[in-house]
Amino acid sequence: MIVFAHLLNDRSGSPRVLRSAISALSRQGDGSRLFVGSDGSGCLDDADIEILRYWYRRAPYRWVTLFTFLLSQICLFVRLLRTQSIDRDTMIYINTLLPFGAALYGWIKGWPVTYHLHEVSVSPAPLRWFLTAIARLTASNLIYVSDYHHRCFPVGKIPTHTVHNALDAAFLSRAKNSRYQPRRNERFTVLMLSSLRDYKGVPEFLALAGHLVSRLDIRFELVANDDEAAMRRYFAARPLPPNVTIHRRTSDTAAHYAEASLVLNLSRPDQCVETFGLTLLEAMAFGIPVIAPPVGGPVDLIRDGCEGFLIDCRNGDQLADQVLKLADGEALCLRLSAVARSRASHFTPAAFAQALRGALKLSLLEKEKS
Repeated sequence: MIVFAHLLNDRSGSPRVLRSAISALSRQGDGSRLFVGSDGSGCLDDADIEILRYWYRRAPYRWVTLFTFLLSQICLFVRLLRTQSIDRDTMIYINTLLPFGAALYGWIKGWPVTYHLHEVSVSPAPLRWFLTAIARLTASNLIYVSDYHHRCFPVGKIPTHTVHNALDAAFLSRAKNSRYQPRRNERFTVLMLSSLRDYKGVPEFLALAGHLVSRLDIRFELVANDDEAAMRRYFAARPLPPNVTIHRRTSDTAAHYAEASLVLNLSRPDQCVETFGLTLLEAMAFGIPVIAPPVGGPVDLIRDGCEGFLIDCRNGDQLADQVLKLADGEALCLRLSAVARSRASHFTPAAFAQALRGALKLSLLEKEKS
């Protein structure tokens, strides 16, 4: 039996990876269940597992959100204590550093606690120290999503494994059947999927679009991992260039990939280092060339000039020049497309499941020996 714990159910990378982990590790009737925060609706809604919610609310203000987060973990801890049907041989599976209430519960019970880590940047610094200390105290196993992630975020002398993220079978099937075209209806479409946070490079995306506004054949589309209220707040004081279209959160990201010519990840290297870059892998599965930061997990995934390009978003001129080269270079796009699709084909659900099961089995064997 496995008890999975997660904080925010949306359509970002970490809950999607958790859904894949649930599919790989749990079996129908084994009693496994997922504890997830009550705020948000996303890809975990259709996970094939019993779902139990604990109280959590986000707020527009950072310090209020920090308070509600800490309160939510007390609620999670109490909810677990009151759940009578958890077996004694249970494993606690923590997705991201955040659900520390479940980690403390597992530690008190003396059960193995596995952390599936996704983050590098946690702020403020005292929160990062606190969450890392809890993981160091409670974890019996750590899973990282890339070799870079493993190197840059050591937690302690705990068994560690690297398990690369994967795409689900339905998504891969749809991507395989989609034919990449650098232009559709004479239009070159630049796509970015991102939360509405400055450190995710949204201002740089808007600046890039503004710089290329004279190119009427180039369109920019941003799929925001936020609802309409958050979109209104974010763009209230940010004028949109006329060549930019904003889309709210969607469960059908594949529809946007199918129309895209180029996909960007413009996370700021000095503020938000990507540990993997799942949207980049999704784009590559569709055969779409990508531009990504030259640091972090994307470096393990993308070779500069092969599947796409590695460019610091703070170098606006280089970024604009590369977009123009791709918009005017059909042969270049098609060459990158073929390599990107081939690279993405290695990140299958079967490979992910095998690696994850192997990591957990090895960890349990090491625990028994000790």
